[in-house]
Amino acid sequence: MVVNVKNMIDDELFFGHKACAGCGGSLALRAALKVLGPNAVAALPAGCMSAVGFNFPQLAFANNAMITLFAATASVLTGIEAGLRAQGKKPDDCTVVGFAGDGGTADIGLQALSGAIDRNDDVLYICYDNEAYMNTGIQKSSLTPFGAKTTTTPAGSNVHGCLTQKKNLFEIVAAHGIPYAATASVGYLNDFIRKVERARDVHGTRYIHVIAPCPTGWGCGVDETVDIAKDIVDTGL
Repeated sequence: MVVNVKNMIDDELFFGHKACAGCGGSLALRAALKVLGPNAVAALPAGCMSAVGFNFPQLAFANNAMITLFAATASVLTGIEAGLRAQGKKPDDCTVVGFAGDGGTADIGLQALSGAIDRNDDVLYICYDNEAYMNTGIQKSSLTPFGAKTTTTPAGSNVHGCLTQKKNLFEIVAAHGIPYAATASVGYLNDFIRKVERARDVHGTRYIHVIAPCPTGWGCGVDETVDIAKDIVDTGL
């Protein structure tokens, strides 16, 4: 059955989190887990979604989930998948999935991700891209676009925002010869859901890069996240 927003499961697998209003990353994570189901095992590095999802004694995940070191998301996914397989506890519907932001993927976690793809480990890696290190104060990452204002690339009369172009991470990942890679946006949720479903059914390393606006860092209204995420696709950004 093709999953869409009308027939996806009613069970909430990511709920009660402390994300900012209008958070695109939390929307991506919530939708992805609804597709992957309760047997999925998740790993998240130090970042927005781990900060808002793991608040002792409250856990926002109904799935098994753990926080990893910032650079180690893909490596931890490798270990989880190997451990489950060794114990005979990895059924076909048990996806090992990582959720990491742009900084934790394109900068700090890129080496581990490249290694996992090279080994073709049976894991799914989802990068929710809000184009800066939002969790620690809106600092520039290598996925911050040219001209963008961050706390480390201020914009004003004498400074001009980010002076580097956004790294083409998707092309870097695709150049590895990965079994499945896709781009998506929370503005087109049905498209994102279909791609998560497709990735779920592929074996080997899979990667989805989803644009996920951050009202706090972007300075937009909390009710504009989806519209802006659509505009990003429609204008080719």
